[in-house]
Amino acid sequence: MSIRERLSGNEAVATAMKQINPDVVAAFPITPSTEIPQYFSTFVANGSVDTEFVAVESEHSAMSACIGAEAAGARAMTATSANGLSLMWEMIYIASSLRLPIVLSLVNRAVSGPLNIHCDHSDAMGVRDSGWIMLFSENNQEAYDNLLMANRIAEHKDVLLPIMVCQDGFITSHSIENIELEEDEKVKEFVGTYKPNHYLLNKEEPIAIGPLDLQSYLFEHKAAQAQAMRNAKNVILEVSKDFEKMAGRKYGLFEEYKLEDAEIAIVCMNSTAGTTKFVVDKLRENGIKAGLLKIRVFRPFPTIEIANALSKLKAVAILDRADPLNNAGGALFEDITSAMYTQNIHVPMVNYIYGIGGRDTKSTDIESVYSDLQKIVETGNIDNPYRYLGLRKEEN
Repeated sequence: MSIRERLSGNEAVATAMKQINPDVVAAFPITPSTEIPQYFSTFVANGSVDTEFVAVESEHSAMSACIGAEAAGARAMTATSANGLSLMWEMIYIASSLRLPIVLSLVNRAVSGPLNIHCDHSDAMGVRDSGWIMLFSENNQEAYDNLLMANRIAEHKDVLLPIMVCQDGFITSHSIENIELEEDEKVKEFVGTYKPNHYLLNKEEPIAIGPLDLQSYLFEHKAAQAQAMRNAKNVILEVSKDFEKMAGRKYGLFEEYKLEDAEIAIVCMNSTAGTTKFVVDKLRENGIKAGLLKIRVFRPFPTIEIANALSKLKAVAILDRADPLNNAGGALFEDITSAMYTQNIHVPMVNYIYGIGGRDTKSTDIESVYSDLQKIVETGNIDNPYRYLGLRKEEN
């Protein structure tokens, strides 16, 4: 039976970590993820877990310690944000190339500079193609649920890739919401025990690993990583079905909100989906057939499934909470337009960069996007497909 509680997103993630009871947690504080290792360290101190907590000197060291622990056959977890993830950059790639199923809670925050501690997705977008599975969470409940599923996904024999669970800094990480927690024993049974087949300290199978991988094999090793990422899609769905049996909460690759008969729709990730659902309901009351597609699984990107879900719409807006600075649209926009093109599906699409540095995205902002989509449907003209939402106009 689920336990009703009121927790912030950071508390929810730390609670999930406590229930999983990993072998090693290595972390260095950075806003707004600091509370996760802070809460977890109290669980270590009061004996709620028997995890080895390693307080390291930097985020680079935190990921290095997790890599060492996983390579030695232990289950390892950490948390970070923004510049902390940037400092991990070298080790992020090493973790994925070594096929180590580390779980990282990423509390999304703008990457400097200039310095900003509030939410956008520039940290996650910076490592989107580094070989990590990436799950996004609309609210505190989803951050908790995604973390409970993370180990099962990453440690699957057909995957063996690291995974990051994303949530919006301050918007969900520090906001308290009602949440349903699962019982400790049910979580332990669901997650299971980590028993890797091959690891450095296995005395039954002594092995040596060298750091050099030249022309003869690197290509094949990268192709194997790519295949593991493709495998992850079905594994995510399998684990999500098992989670639904335990908790009663259903998850897929994405959520289709009132999309069945929709004519216009927004695609977005994380907390903005909640605001968009409110607007969709309001527009539906006025007879406007609006819908939402909320991305949960960003890596591996569900190309065919997303293209099919959007195929019957008359116009679509993709919202990116990170400015790509490339004059070709945000990362989510690029992925979706590529998916549609390769599936030979043609729907008018427009990209909005929004919420940079934690700027509020209000329901009126979302309403304006749907209004723009209606105009595109009526006129057939997109004009500029690369737009800003909520950008302050220069004053004369």
